[in-house]
Amino acid sequence: MNRTEHIALLAHYNQWMNRKLYHAAATLSDEQLAMDRQAFFGSILGTLNHLALGDTVWLKRFALHPAGYSALAPLEAIATPTDLRQLVFADIRQLAAHRAWLDQLIIDWVQTVQAPDLDHRLHYQNMRGMPAHKNFFSLLVHFFNHQTHHRGQATTLLTQAGVDVGDTDLLALID
Repeated sequence: MNRTEHIALLAHYNQWMNRKLYHAAATLSDEQLAMDRQAFFGSILGTLNHLALGDTVWLKRFALHPAGYSALAPLEAIATPTDLRQLVFADIRQLAAHRAWLDQLIIDWVQTVQAPDLDHRLHYQNMRGMPAHKNFFSLLVHFFNHQTHHRGQATTLLTQAGVDVGDTDLLALID
């Protein structure tokens, strides 16, 4: 499997897992989803919001790549988050719709990433406004790893709330 195929696999895994998470979350009440569970982002809803906000920040940075990814153009209509703890979506149904849109955008976009793009050093600003210059492929690996990390937290919170998310292994999607 080459690097672009690997990124495509991770994008599909992201979508698959998010569908499972949101299906599981939908079995809880709004109050249960918003309950402070002493997690990094408080609640299940806070954790899922953080994932959507973090993805938005990174995708907007990826849109700066000289390849000019037109698949990321719809993000121009969305404000860049300034606080990754914001509860932008207080309603799980609105967040789920946004998440589904974001996941499809990620899949559509990674299909346009070409192998030479991966070796580029991306210039962007971090959340504190400091300039950064990092290898694009490494940033993509971080992007997908960040999703996996926080989905693991959300899965734990759902399990603690009595909801079984089911299989979460990437292995399930590998031929």
